[in-house]
Amino acid sequence: MTSAPVPAAAIDREDGRSLRSGVVHHARIAPDAPALHVGDRMLSYGDLDARARTWAAAIVDALGRPAERVGVLGHRTEVAYVGALAALYAGAAFVPLNPTFPVERTRHMLAAADLDAVIVDDACLAQLAEILGEAPRPAVIVLPASDAGPALAGARRVITRGELAHQAALAALPPLAADDIAYLLFTSGSTGTPKGVPVSHGNAMAFLDVVAERYAIRPADRFSQTFDQTFDLSVFDLFLPWSAGASVYALRPIDLLAPARFVARHELTVWFSVPSVPALMRKKGFLRPDLMPSLRWSLFCGEPLPRETAEQWQAAAPSSVVENLYGPTELTIACFAYRWSAASGAACHNGVVPIGRPFPGLTAAVIGDDDALASPGEPGELWVSGPQTVPGYWRNPATTSARFVIRPDLAHATKRFYRTGDRVQRTASGDYVYLGRVDNQVKVLGFRVELGDVEAALRKAPGVVEAVAVPGRSSPAAPRRAWSRS
Repeated sequence: MTSAPVPAAAIDREDGRSLRSGVVHHARIAPDAPALHVGDRMLSYGDLDARARTWAAAIVDALGRPAERVGVLGHRTEVAYVGALAALYAGAAFVPLNPTFPVERTRHMLAAADLDAVIVDDACLAQLAEILGEAPRPAVIVLPASDAGPALAGARRVITRGELAHQAALAALPPLAADDIAYLLFTSGSTGTPKGVPVSHGNAMAFLDVVAERYAIRPADRFSQTFDQTFDLSVFDLFLPWSAGASVYALRPIDLLAPARFVARHELTVWFSVPSVPALMRKKGFLRPDLMPSLRWSLFCGEPLPRETAEQWQAAAPSSVVENLYGPTELTIACFAYRWSAASGAACHNGVVPIGRPFPGLTAAVIGDDDALASPGEPGELWVSGPQTVPGYWRNPATTSARFVIRPDLAHATKRFYRTGDRVQRTASGDYVYLGRVDNQVKVLGFRVELGDVEAALRKAPGVVEAVAVPGRSSPAAPRRAWSRS
């Protein structure tokens, strides 16, 4: 549906800068400009804004107040993408819930987030009742793509597509402050219980300010969307282009197996993915020179970038600048970057591209095994402080105090550092290289996985007394299976 346009005066009176500000602004100045492509469908900025305002209005009306946290249960669909924006329009943080995850894990995430509402894609209706089983309080259920939902015990209210068709759009959005939570993501936990990471609007905008300037994003740019929304890198995919009036092209899982065709068909200008995607192309011989001439930026994050992958991707996208980004969820998407060049091969460590240098406004420190500041060239754990550092873990003060620390000897007494758990080394050039982990965490296709989390899950299986998980080399088919579920 398309709602009547919201008067410019109402938009102009809204709060200042937040994660939703880009769409609000561009819906006013360029409502017909393309914002989102999913399959054969395109949503303009006006469409995106109208749908989000309508869904947000339904949630606010049902609650009788602005929402605090809204879950979004969907996978690479219009409902999933618009749902995240609708949560922000309702004054809430969005909480992505992935239907490809085990139901038990999603159920725990939903309960831990203590949601006011859940926006649900019709493909997820079959598992909805089971997922809602442990919700601490009844939630408003919004079904934008369905005229009838399953029987849901404990749902506060179920709002269907037919009801949304008659819903008035939300003219004035609830105000947002920099300290308000923009989104809540859950990462792997060593006890088998996911840890919640709340990211504020201030955190998100600090990141977007840096990358928007670094990459000179413009309305004509066309971005890939490769990451699941339960992966924080998806925030880059969506909200960086939307902050500049550019357009987003969502890839289906099958497109990730041969992404060059997708890039060429849609003439994408910005590519962003985990290095596993081009690594799989390399293995299959799909990464050929001059394959993607439209790209002007080629960005990789989420796991170490092999030198050979960077070299071959650069040859395949010769007009693009290749960059390796680094950053845990707790430091808001990415906080280091390294720009590849013809001379970069000599800078690689163990065949891996450096992670580069910290973003402007961030302070990095390398702490040695003796808990003292490491000298230049000595390895140690990377600690980072600055405006991208999140407040802590969701309702978990013990873990927060262990990982977010104040070291007066590193900076003034009030600066909080996040202990990344990553071992790095600062080279003579000033760039940082990644050496590995200081704990039992591994990366699988960009996802952080605690080996203790795997062990905890195995111990729950019938007949299992003890379990040990160790990292192993994937078979050539493993990336394909994993990405087919992304």
